[in-house]
Amino acid sequence: MKYFITGTAGFIGFHLTNALIKRGDEVFGVDNINDYYDVNLKYNRLEEAGISKEEVAFGKVVKSKKLQGYSFMQLDIADKNQLLDIFKNENIDVVVNLAAQAGVRYSLENPDAYIQANIQGFLNILEACRAYPVKHLVYASSSSVYGSNTKMPFATTDNVDHPVSLYATTKKANELMAHTYSHLFGIPTTGLRFFTVYGPWGRPDMALFLFADAIDNGRAIKVFNHGKMKRDFTYVDDIVEGIVRVSDKPASANQNWKGDNPDPGSSQAPYKVYNIGNSNPVELMDYIKALEKAMGKIAEKEMLPIQPGDVPATFADVSDLVRDTGYCPNTSVEEGVAKFFDWYNTYFKK
Repeated sequence: MKYFITGTAGFIGFHLTNALIKRGDEVFGVDNINDYYDVNLKYNRLEEAGISKEEVAFGKVVKSKKLQGYSFMQLDIADKNQLLDIFKNENIDVVVNLAAQAGVRYSLENPDAYIQANIQGFLNILEACRAYPVKHLVYASSSSVYGSNTKMPFATTDNVDHPVSLYATTKKANELMAHTYSHLFGIPTTGLRFFTVYGPWGRPDMALFLFADAIDNGRAIKVFNHGKMKRDFTYVDDIVEGIVRVSDKPASANQNWKGDNPDPGSSQAPYKVYNIGNSNPVELMDYIKALEKAMGKIAEKEMLPIQPGDVPATFADVSDLVRDTGYCPNTSVEEGVAKFFDWYNTYFKK
Protein backbone atom coordinates (compact mmCIF):
# COMPACT_ATOMS: atom_id res chain seq x y z
CA MET A 1 0.00 0.00 0.00
CA LYS A 2 1.13 3.54 -0.69
CA TYR A 3 0.38 5.98 2.12
CA PHE A 4 0.30 9.76 1.96
CA ILE A 5 0.94 11.02 5.49
CA THR A 6 0.83 14.67 6.48
CA GLY A 7 2.84 15.78 9.50
CA THR A 8 5.63 13.20 9.17
CA ALA A 9 8.11 15.49 10.94
CA GLY A 10 5.63 15.58 13.82
CA PHE A 11 5.39 13.32 16.84
CA ILE A 12 2.75 10.79 15.77
CA GLY A 13 3.57 11.07 12.06
CA PHE A 14 7.21 10.16 12.72
CA HIS A 15 6.26 6.99 14.62
CA LEU A 16 3.54 6.03 12.13
CA THR A 17 5.93 6.36 9.19
CA ASN A 18 8.44 4.06 10.86
CA ALA A 19 5.76 1.45 11.62
CA LEU A 20 4.36 1.42 8.08
CA ILE A 21 7.77 1.18 6.42
CA LYS A 22 8.68 -1.63 8.82
CA ARG A 23 5.70 -3.69 7.65
CA GLY A 24 6.55 -3.09 3.98
CA ASP A 25 4.33 -0.19 2.92
CA GLU A 26 5.44 2.89 0.99
CA VAL A 27 5.08 6.36 2.53
CA PHE A 28 5.07 9.74 0.86
CA GLY A 29 5.27 12.17 3.76
CA VAL A 30 4.88 15.94 3.96
CA ASP A 31 5.31 18.53 6.69
CA ASN A 32 5.62 22.31 6.62
CA ILE A 33 8.08 22.26 9.56
CA ASN A 34 6.56 25.35 11.15
CA ASP A 35 8.00 26.95 14.27
CA TYR A 36 5.09 26.36 16.68
CA TYR A 37 7.71 24.46 18.67
CA ASP A 38 11.45 23.87 18.24
CA VAL A 39 12.06 23.07 14.57
CA ASN A 40 15.29 21.28 15.51
CA LEU A 41 13.23 18.51 17.08
CA LYS A 42 11.32 18.16 13.80
CA TYR A 43 14.51 18.07 11.77
CA ASN A 44 16.00 15.54 14.19
CA ARG A 45 12.96 13.29 13.75
CA LEU A 46 13.51 13.48 10.00
CA GLU A 47 17.21 12.78 10.48
CA GLU A 48 16.34 9.72 12.56
CA ALA A 49 14.18 8.57 9.64
CA GLY A 50 17.01 9.06 7.14
CA ILE A 51 16.15 12.55 5.79
CA SER A 52 18.91 15.13 6.33
CA LYS A 53 18.09 18.74 7.13
CA GLU A 54 20.36 19.96 4.34
CA GLU A 55 18.25 18.17 1.72
CA VAL A 56 14.90 19.54 2.89
CA ALA A 57 13.27 22.36 0.94
CA PHE A 58 9.75 23.32 -0.06
CA GLY A 59 8.63 21.36 -3.11
CA LYS A 60 11.67 19.03 -3.18
CA VAL A 61 11.20 15.26 -2.90
CA VAL A 62 13.83 13.57 -0.72
CA LYS A 63 14.20 9.80 -0.42
CA SER A 64 15.19 8.37 2.94
CA LYS A 65 18.64 6.86 3.22
CA LYS A 66 17.45 4.69 6.10
CA LEU A 67 13.81 3.72 5.52
CA GLN A 68 13.37 2.10 2.12
CA GLY A 69 10.11 3.29 0.58
CA TYR A 70 9.90 6.60 2.47
CA SER A 71 9.91 9.85 0.49
CA PHE A 72 9.50 13.30 2.06
CA MET A 73 8.60 16.77 0.82
CA GLN A 74 8.39 20.00 2.80
CA LEU A 75 4.88 21.20 2.01
CA ASP A 76 2.12 23.23 3.61
CA ILE A 77 -1.22 21.49 3.04
CA ALA A 78 -2.74 24.95 2.67
CA ASP A 79 -0.94 24.98 -0.72
CA LYS A 80 -3.70 23.32 -2.74
CA ASN A 81 -1.98 23.27 -6.13
CA GLN A 82 1.16 21.57 -4.83
CA LEU A 83 -0.96 19.08 -2.93
CA LEU A 84 -3.01 18.19 -6.01
CA ASP A 85 0.18 17.67 -8.01
CA ILE A 86 1.35 15.06 -5.50
CA PHE A 87 -1.95 13.18 -5.69
CA LYS A 88 -1.86 13.34 -9.48
CA ASN A 89 1.63 11.84 -9.67
CA GLU A 90 1.91 9.43 -6.73
CA ASN A 91 -0.97 6.93 -7.09
CA ILE A 92 -1.88 7.06 -3.40
CA ASP A 93 -3.93 4.30 -1.73
CA VAL A 94 -4.46 5.63 1.81
CA VAL A 95 -4.21 9.13 3.29
CA VAL A 96 -3.50 9.77 6.98
CA ASN A 97 -3.88 13.47 7.77
CA LEU A 98 -1.99 14.33 10.95
CA ALA A 99 -0.92 17.85 9.96
CA ALA A 100 -2.64 20.48 12.06
CA GLN A 101 -2.04 23.52 14.18
CA ALA A 102 -1.96 21.85 17.57
CA GLY A 103 -2.46 23.20 21.08
CA VAL A 104 -5.52 24.27 23.03
CA ARG A 105 -3.99 27.30 24.75
CA TYR A 106 -2.21 28.63 21.66
CA SER A 107 -5.57 28.82 19.88
CA LEU A 108 -6.47 31.68 22.24
CA GLU A 109 -3.41 33.62 21.06
CA ASN A 110 -3.31 32.90 17.33
CA PRO A 111 -6.72 31.74 16.08
CA ASP A 112 -5.92 32.49 12.43
CA ALA A 113 -3.31 29.72 12.36
CA TYR A 114 -6.00 27.16 13.21
CA ILE A 115 -8.30 28.24 10.39
CA GLN A 116 -5.47 28.15 7.84
CA ALA A 117 -4.07 24.74 8.79
CA ASN A 118 -7.00 22.87 10.29
CA ILE A 119 -9.84 24.13 8.09
CA GLN A 120 -8.33 25.28 4.78
CA GLY A 121 -5.63 22.61 4.88
CA PHE A 122 -8.12 19.84 5.59
CA LEU A 123 -10.44 21.08 2.86
CA ASN A 124 -7.53 20.78 0.43
CA ILE A 125 -6.95 17.18 1.57
CA LEU A 126 -10.63 16.39 0.97
CA GLU A 127 -10.53 18.02 -2.46
CA ALA A 128 -7.42 16.02 -3.38
CA CYS A 129 -9.17 12.79 -2.33
CA ARG A 130 -12.15 13.81 -4.42
CA ALA A 131 -10.07 14.60 -7.51
CA TYR A 132 -7.86 11.51 -7.17
CA PRO A 133 -9.92 8.90 -5.30
CA VAL A 134 -8.23 6.91 -2.54
CA LYS A 135 -9.23 3.74 -0.70
CA HIS A 136 -9.42 5.49 2.69
CA LEU A 137 -8.87 8.86 4.35
CA VAL A 138 -7.95 8.67 8.04
CA TYR A 139 -7.59 11.96 9.87
CA ALA A 140 -6.72 13.26 13.31
CA SER A 141 -9.57 14.57 15.38
CA SER A 142 -9.20 15.12 19.14
CA SER A 143 -10.66 14.29 22.53
CA SER A 144 -11.01 18.08 22.84
CA VAL A 145 -14.24 17.89 20.82
CA TYR A 146 -16.00 16.61 23.96
CA GLY A 147 -15.63 20.09 25.44
CA SER A 148 -18.10 20.69 28.27
CA ASN A 149 -19.32 17.07 28.36
CA THR A 150 -19.11 15.49 31.81
CA LYS A 151 -20.57 12.01 31.22
CA MET A 152 -17.75 9.49 31.47
CA PRO A 153 -16.39 7.72 29.58
CA PHE A 154 -16.64 9.86 26.45
CA ALA A 155 -18.32 7.89 23.66
CA THR A 156 -18.62 8.59 19.94
CA THR A 157 -22.38 8.28 20.37
CA ASP A 158 -22.32 11.42 22.57
CA ASN A 159 -23.27 14.88 21.33
CA VAL A 160 -20.17 17.07 20.89
CA ASP A 161 -21.71 20.48 20.22
CA HIS A 162 -20.10 22.37 23.12
CA PRO A 163 -16.35 22.80 22.45
CA VAL A 164 -14.42 25.09 24.79
CA SER A 165 -11.52 26.08 22.51
CA LEU A 166 -11.12 27.08 18.88
CA TYR A 167 -8.75 24.13 18.45
CA ALA A 168 -11.57 21.76 19.44
CA THR A 169 -13.97 23.62 17.16
CA THR A 170 -11.70 23.07 14.15
CA LYS A 171 -11.47 19.36 14.94
CA LYS A 172 -15.26 19.05 15.16
CA ALA A 173 -15.43 20.96 11.87
CA ASN A 174 -13.07 18.40 10.31
CA GLU A 175 -15.49 15.61 11.26
CA LEU A 176 -18.41 17.50 9.70
CA MET A 177 -16.42 18.27 6.55
CA ALA A 178 -15.37 14.63 6.22
CA HIS A 179 -18.97 13.48 6.56
CA THR A 180 -20.06 15.83 3.80
CA TYR A 181 -17.44 14.45 1.40
CA SER A 182 -18.27 10.87 2.37
CA HIS A 183 -21.95 11.57 1.70
CA LEU A 184 -21.54 13.51 -1.54
CA PHE A 185 -18.60 11.74 -3.14
CA GLY A 186 -18.42 8.32 -1.45
CA ILE A 187 -14.95 8.92 0.06
CA PRO A 188 -14.41 6.50 2.97
CA THR A 189 -13.33 8.68 5.91
CA THR A 190 -12.43 7.78 9.48
CA GLY A 191 -11.74 10.34 12.20
CA LEU A 192 -9.65 9.43 15.24
CA ARG A 193 -10.21 11.34 18.46
CA PHE A 194 -6.77 11.12 20.10
CA PHE A 195 -6.54 11.12 23.89
CA THR A 196 -3.35 12.74 25.34
CA VAL A 197 -0.61 10.95 23.41
CA TYR A 198 2.87 10.80 24.98
CA GLY A 199 6.15 9.00 24.45
CA PRO A 200 9.65 9.31 22.92
CA TRP A 201 10.11 12.13 20.39
CA GLY A 202 7.03 13.84 21.90
CA ARG A 203 6.05 17.47 21.54
CA PRO A 204 7.83 19.90 23.90
CA ASP A 205 4.59 21.82 24.55
CA MET A 206 2.97 18.75 26.11
CA ALA A 207 2.88 18.24 29.87
CA LEU A 208 5.32 15.34 30.15
CA PHE A 209 8.05 17.14 28.22
CA LEU A 210 7.44 20.39 30.12
CA PHE A 211 7.56 18.56 33.45
CA ALA A 212 10.77 16.69 32.60
CA ASP A 213 12.48 19.87 31.43
CA ALA A 214 11.46 21.79 34.56
CA ILE A 215 12.49 19.02 36.97
CA ASP A 216 15.77 18.49 35.13
CA ASN A 217 16.62 22.17 35.35
CA GLY A 218 15.52 22.73 38.95
CA ARG A 219 12.36 24.70 38.17
CA ALA A 220 8.91 24.21 39.64
CA ILE A 221 6.41 22.40 37.45
CA LYS A 222 3.08 24.12 36.80
CA VAL A 223 0.23 21.92 38.02
CA PHE A 224 -3.08 23.22 36.71
CA ASN A 225 -6.47 22.89 38.40
CA HIS A 226 -4.48 22.35 41.61
CA GLY A 227 -3.71 18.80 40.44
CA LYS A 228 -7.37 17.80 40.20
CA MET A 229 -7.04 16.63 36.61
CA LYS A 230 -7.49 13.24 34.99
CA ARG A 231 -6.24 12.31 31.55
CA ASP A 232 -6.54 9.19 29.42
CA PHE A 233 -2.79 9.17 28.76
CA THR A 234 -2.01 6.96 25.75
CA TYR A 235 1.45 5.75 24.77
CA VAL A 236 2.42 6.55 21.19
CA ASP A 237 3.07 2.92 20.15
CA ASP A 238 -0.49 2.01 21.14
CA ILE A 239 -1.81 4.98 19.15
CA VAL A 240 0.19 3.98 16.07
CA GLU A 241 -1.04 0.40 16.30
CA GLY A 242 -4.59 1.73 16.35
CA ILE A 243 -4.01 4.03 13.35
CA VAL A 244 -2.58 1.18 11.30
CA ARG A 245 -5.48 -1.11 12.20
CA VAL A 246 -8.02 1.58 11.27
CA SER A 247 -6.26 2.45 8.01
CA ASP A 248 -6.56 -1.20 6.94
CA LYS A 249 -10.33 -1.11 7.45
CA PRO A 250 -11.92 1.59 5.26
CA ALA A 251 -15.06 3.15 6.70
CA SER A 252 -18.32 1.71 5.40
CA ALA A 253 -21.97 2.72 5.64
CA ASN A 254 -23.82 1.77 8.82
CA GLN A 255 -26.83 -0.16 7.51
CA ASN A 256 -28.64 0.35 10.81
CA TRP A 257 -28.22 4.12 10.86
CA LYS A 258 -31.52 5.99 11.25
CA GLY A 259 -32.19 9.66 10.59
CA ASP A 260 -34.82 9.85 13.33
CA ASN A 261 -32.29 8.63 15.92
CA PRO A 262 -28.90 9.46 14.37
CA ASP A 263 -25.68 7.93 15.67
CA PRO A 264 -23.11 10.79 15.63
CA GLY A 265 -20.19 8.38 15.15
CA SER A 266 -21.39 6.70 11.95
CA SER A 267 -23.61 7.33 8.95
CA GLN A 268 -25.41 5.97 5.91
CA ALA A 269 -22.31 7.27 4.14
CA PRO A 270 -18.88 5.53 4.41
CA TYR A 271 -17.99 7.56 7.48
CA LYS A 272 -16.81 6.63 10.98
CA VAL A 273 -15.38 8.31 14.06
CA TYR A 274 -13.48 6.44 16.78
CA ASN A 275 -12.00 7.34 20.12
CA ILE A 276 -8.40 6.18 20.34
CA GLY A 277 -7.07 6.20 23.88
CA ASN A 278 -5.94 3.97 26.72
CA SER A 279 -9.42 3.83 28.29
CA ASN A 280 -7.82 4.11 31.71
CA PRO A 281 -7.75 7.68 33.04
CA VAL A 282 -4.91 8.57 35.38
CA GLU A 283 -4.75 11.30 38.02
CA LEU A 284 -2.32 14.03 37.01
CA MET A 285 -0.48 13.67 40.32
CA ASP A 286 0.06 9.96 39.62
CA TYR A 287 1.44 10.83 36.18
CA ILE A 288 3.86 13.22 37.85
CA LYS A 289 4.85 10.54 40.37
CA ALA A 290 5.67 8.15 37.52
CA LEU A 291 7.98 10.79 36.04
CA GLU A 292 9.58 11.53 39.42
CA LYS A 293 10.28 7.81 39.79
CA ALA A 294 11.81 7.57 36.32
CA MET A 295 13.98 10.64 36.91
CA GLY A 296 14.87 9.85 40.52
CA LYS A 297 13.89 13.39 41.54
CA ILE A 298 10.97 14.99 43.36
CA ALA A 299 9.39 17.91 41.55
CA GLU A 300 8.76 21.27 43.13
CA LYS A 301 5.13 22.05 42.30
CA GLU A 302 3.37 25.34 41.61
CA MET A 303 -0.36 24.76 42.00
CA LEU A 304 -2.44 26.87 39.60
CA PRO A 305 -6.09 27.20 38.55
CA ILE A 306 -7.43 25.47 35.44
CA GLN A 307 -6.52 27.24 32.22
CA PRO A 308 -9.02 28.64 29.71
CA GLY A 309 -9.91 25.97 27.15
CA ASP A 310 -8.83 23.06 29.37
CA VAL A 311 -11.17 20.36 30.65
CA PRO A 312 -10.75 18.68 34.05
CA ALA A 313 -10.99 15.07 32.86
CA THR A 314 -10.89 12.84 29.77
CA PHE A 315 -11.79 9.16 29.52
CA ALA A 316 -12.17 7.29 26.23
CA ASP A 317 -14.76 4.63 25.49
CA VAL A 318 -12.88 2.61 22.84
CA SER A 319 -15.23 -0.37 22.74
CA ASP A 320 -16.21 0.13 19.10
CA LEU A 321 -12.56 0.44 18.04
CA VAL A 322 -11.74 -2.76 19.92
CA ARG A 323 -14.75 -4.51 18.37
CA ASP A 324 -14.03 -3.39 14.81
CA THR A 325 -10.23 -3.66 14.68
CA GLY A 326 -8.98 -5.64 17.68
CA TYR A 327 -7.25 -2.55 19.08
CA CYS A 328 -5.58 -3.38 22.39
CA PRO A 329 -3.55 -0.67 24.18
CA ASN A 330 -1.27 -2.35 26.70
CA THR A 331 1.36 0.18 27.81
CA SER A 332 1.01 1.29 31.43
CA VAL A 333 1.76 4.89 32.40
CA GLU A 334 4.72 3.75 34.51
CA GLU A 335 6.23 1.86 31.56
CA GLY A 336 5.47 4.57 29.02
CA VAL A 337 6.80 7.43 31.13
CA ALA A 338 10.01 5.48 31.80
CA LYS A 339 10.48 4.94 28.06
CA PHE A 340 9.89 8.62 27.43
CA PHE A 341 12.51 9.63 29.98
CA ASP A 342 15.05 7.13 28.60
CA TRP A 343 14.66 8.85 25.22
CA TYR A 344 14.69 12.35 26.76
CA ASN A 345 17.86 11.62 28.68
CA THR A 346 19.61 10.25 25.60
CA TYR A 347 18.35 13.00 23.29
CA PHE A 348 19.70 15.76 25.51
CA LYS A 349 22.87 13.72 26.23
CA LYS A 350 22.61 13.87 29.99
